[in-house]
Amino acid sequence: MILFVFNLLLAIVWVAVTGSASFLNLVFGFVLSALVLAAVRESYGGGLYLGRIRRILALLLLFLRELAKSAWAVAVTVMSPNMDVKPGIFAFPLTVDRDFEITLLANLITLTPGTLSVDVSDDRKTLYVHALDCSDPEAVKRSIADGFERRIIEAFR
Repeated sequence: MILFVFNLLLAIVWVAVTGSASFLNLVFGFVLSALVLAAVRESYGGGLYLGRIRRILALLLLFLRELAKSAWAVAVTVMSPNMDVKPGIFAFPLTVDRDFEITLLANLITLTPGTLSVDVSDDRKTLYVHALDCSDPEAVKRSIADGFERRIIEAFR
C-alpha cells in the first residue's frame, strides 16, 4: 500500500513538473512512476510492484466470472417449474488468517448469488456459509478454496 501511495505521489509530481494537469497526463505519470518503482525495487531484490496489481485484477476477473455463472444458475433454478434445491449451511475451514483476507473472502461469497456468509468462528478458522443448493457441500468448499481463497492468498501475501 505504501508503494501505491508513493506511486501516486510521483505521478502528481510528474503532473506538476510537466505543467499539464490533465487526466491523461496523470495516468501517464502513474504508469511511468510504476515502471520506475519496479526498476528500483528489482535492483534491491524486492518483488515486482506491478505483479500484485496483476494478481488483484485476476481476482477481480474470477469474481466477475463466478458472479455471471452463479447468477445464471440461480436464475435457471428459480425459473424451473420444480425447484429441486437443498438449501443448507456448511462450515468452510479457512486458510486465510488476516482480518482483511477473511472479510474479503466473506464479502466475495456473499456477493455471489446463491451463497451467503453467515458467521466466522471465534477462533477465525471457520467460515459458515449458507448455500441455495447444498446437496454437495464438499464441491462448494473445493470451489471456494480453489477459487476465491487461493486468489486472495496470491494477491495479498
